[in-house]
Amino acid sequence: MHIQLQNTLSGRKEEFKPINSGYVSMYNCGPTVYGRQHLGNLSMFVFTDILRRTLEYAGFEVKQVINITDFGHLVSDGDLGEDKMTKGLKAEGLDVNMENMRALARKYADIFLSDIKELNIKTEETKFPYASEYIKEQKKLIEKLEENDFTYKTSDGIYFDTDKFGNYGKLGNINAPSAKATAGQARIVENKEKKNQKDFVLWKFNADLGWDSKWGKGFPGWHIECTAMIFALLGEQIDIHTGGIEHISIHHNNEIAQAEAASGKIPFSRFWLHREHLQIENEKISKSVGNVLYLSDLKEHKIHPLSFRYLLLMGRYNTPTNFTWEAVEGAQVALEKIVNEYIQMPEVKFSPRSLLGEFEEAISDNLNTSVAVALLQETMSQPSSAKATAGKEEIDEMDKILGLNIRVLAEQIQEIPDEILDLQKQRNQARKSEDWELSDDLRDRIESRGYRVKDTAQNTLILRSLSGLA
Repeated sequence: MHIQLQNTLSGRKEEFKPINSGYVSMYNCGPTVYGRQHLGNLSMFVFTDILRRTLEYAGFEVKQVINITDFGHLVSDGDLGEDKMTKGLKAEGLDVNMENMRALARKYADIFLSDIKELNIKTEETKFPYASEYIKEQKKLIEKLEENDFTYKTSDGIYFDTDKFGNYGKLGNINAPSAKATAGQARIVENKEKKNQKDFVLWKFNADLGWDSKWGKGFPGWHIECTAMIFALLGEQIDIHTGGIEHISIHHNNEIAQAEAASGKIPFSRFWLHREHLQIENEKISKSVGNVLYLSDLKEHKIHPLSFRYLLLMGRYNTPTNFTWEAVEGAQVALEKIVNEYIQMPEVKFSPRSLLGEFEEAISDNLNTSVAVALLQETMSQPSSAKATAGKEEIDEMDKILGLNIRVLAEQIQEIPDEILDLQKQRNQARKSEDWELSDDLRDRIESRGYRVKDTAQNTLILRSLSGLA
């Protein structure tokens, strides 16, 4: 299976080949845990999960790292202003100190990990390092940049001198004369002490909070934490680095600059992949707009987390996804139909056509989940007489990548309590006696309790709905 990926670094689709045969090192920019992660944040990790599953399906061993930012100064692209962890503490009425910052981070990191598990994102072999656990490594990296003459000091911190890094901005080609200013570039706040406004902070001074260092008490900058953890856990060169498109212009270009300036190894990451934004009702997710939604909101609306995953897979990771309640409800109906049809499929594989071959071709084309899901839907919508053209075995293989947990959901929706099974027996008898009025009444009673009734020639099949599992 030859995987083609859209590489932001080259600006084109390329065949993926790792640095070391059979082994993939992958770093995914993770959350800043000052609060619960909204659906837009979570959509990123569905994408990286599909990427990991695809690589593993193709036979690669994947070493994956998702960082957790758990301290302040600075977590935005600009080097001025209040950081998100401090804002999080104040929002919860907590004093701004390191102990409270760590406690807040652990609280919301636990919720994040719980959320992604509900989305069936693989976590068992993934490392989730906290940035605060790698302060020593971050200091060491800054010292290396200092030794290589890439730093200078201002009144508020130690900065990286981008003018000394000749190829700064190569990711996304942001320094090209024809390149338009991006949202990230627009966030750079003018600092008159900087030699160049693109220079970024490596160590931010703070006399009251942070860690001691040779430069003074303070915090590492946001950009340095990712590079230091990558160096420590994956090495100075990696295969894949991912993030949101908003990170291209500043955060990821800063990572490239400091990594390559420190190690001299080019490229820092061979492939850069970026997820497009999730929108809510065609609007950018924003607390000021009031359209922020969390996984808990879906569950309150009886939407199963895997229905949201299914919605995301109906599009491609590098095109915007628009969330609407109508769309996610439709996704749940479609997923439920797939699960119901799966129950009735034969276990073994009889397919005379290359179903898996078509699926693999789609997913190998830059993770084209939209085509892969359409193929799954097409397979499940065949007439009953044609069901034997595919078996559960084939669907299970496809689900190794899609991660919809179809077999598990099929088992769960068939778990029926005794009182509903009793109603099922009564209805089977009513149908046998052709008492259609009683049969209809029993159907209504069963469905009113959150179960679906499916009639076959022999009996009544009772299934739980996905809304009942949410």
